[in-house]
Amino acid sequence: MDVAVWVAVRRPLRFLVSGWPWRIWALLLSGAVQGAVVLLALLVGELLGITLAVVGIGVPILAATAALGVPVGALERRRLRLVEPVRLADPHRTVTERWLRTRLRERATWRELAYAALQSTVFTAVGLLFAALLGFCAVLLSAPVFIWAVSPDTVMLLPGRPVSGPLDGLAASAVGLLGLVVAAYSGALVAGIQVRLARLLLTVRDDDLGAQVVELTRSRARLADAFEAERRRIERDLHDGAQQQLVALGMTLGLAELELHGLDSPAAALVGRARAEARLALDQLRSLVRGIHPQVLTDHGLPAAVAELALRHPVPVLVDLDLPHRLPGPVESAAYFTVTEALTNAAKHSHADEIAVRGALDGDTLVLSVTDNGRGGADPDAGAGLQGLADRVAILRGRLTVTSPAGGPTHLRLEVPCSGS
Repeated sequence: MDVAVWVAVRRPLRFLVSGWPWRIWALLLSGAVQGAVVLLALLVGELLGITLAVVGIGVPILAATAALGVPVGALERRRLRLVEPVRLADPHRTVTERWLRTRLRERATWRELAYAALQSTVFTAVGLLFAALLGFCAVLLSAPVFIWAVSPDTVMLLPGRPVSGPLDGLAASAVGLLGLVVAAYSGALVAGIQVRLARLLLTVRDDDLGAQVVELTRSRARLADAFEAERRRIERDLHDGAQQQLVALGMTLGLAELELHGLDSPAAALVGRARAEARLALDQLRSLVRGIHPQVLTDHGLPAAVAELALRHPVPVLVDLDLPHRLPGPVESAAYFTVTEALTNAAKHSHADEIAVRGALDGDTLVLSVTDNGRGGADPDAGAGLQGLADRVAILRGRLTVTSPAGGPTHLRLEVPCSGS
């Protein structure tokens, strides 16, 4: 990417009469002031940290000093807008707690510290030289006015060579103007180098993006694991709690119905009705538990769980799962709910009269397909079910694809690696 100030220099005359020289000098001079302050802060922090290390508070001071590059980098990204219109991206992620610990673990913090060290030494020295050069050029430019102001006193611009009048100072003004031209072009060179260095040290790099992607993937996996654990907990609580209580309620109502059998009492009909409603509530609760996380999947694995789905499905389902061993829990769970969603969609929308579920291990990858002979035309993006499953599979580094041309058939294919799941 080109540096804006270097692009501007390619038109020398237009560059000189534009605002670029003033912006360059403002960058260099303000950098000299800022660099002196940063250098003082770095030296004081380092000296205090080393001195107070023996009493136990030196390490926090040194850590805070190391993090000084973060605000310096933020200020530099703003200050460089004087000569670079494209703002540099902040390489840090947003944190709400443990700010210092998080920043010290980021590579960008140490790059910003290196920039702060260079800016407070090399660029500060260069800025001071430019300040001296600009001051000297300003004096030379104002030589005629100065000579006129102090006349008739003798003025010597060069040792041993007095000038007689303001016109003799025009040569000095020409030299001062030439010095400003040199300061403009050399300043553009320095400013461009500073922008290049800032792009190297103060903004997002590919390795930062890679680390952020890895961390985001890990956080998604942690959320998926926590979600799966919560599903299992809810299923266990419902199975061991509410479901058992409904079973006990049904048995109690059944005993009451036996006691009232043969008696001419309206209570017998009410008890029978209550028992039927308890049985219906139990069936609905069992269906809900299976939807949350079926116990058969935990106890017997994916083939048994899919076979149970096929038995309860209104459309005939052929199941052919050739799995030599149990798969990791997250893989089994993702595959099971993918099959569940596919069978549900087929029953609701496809008008199919035959569905086939096939799966096997291809090396270390589970390859599972669900095919129906329905009318096709399914849109995977139309509902949240398959999209949510695709996101869940992506966390496991897998892939979920759906092909459903008009007229059918609809084919769903799942590929999930079993290693590292």
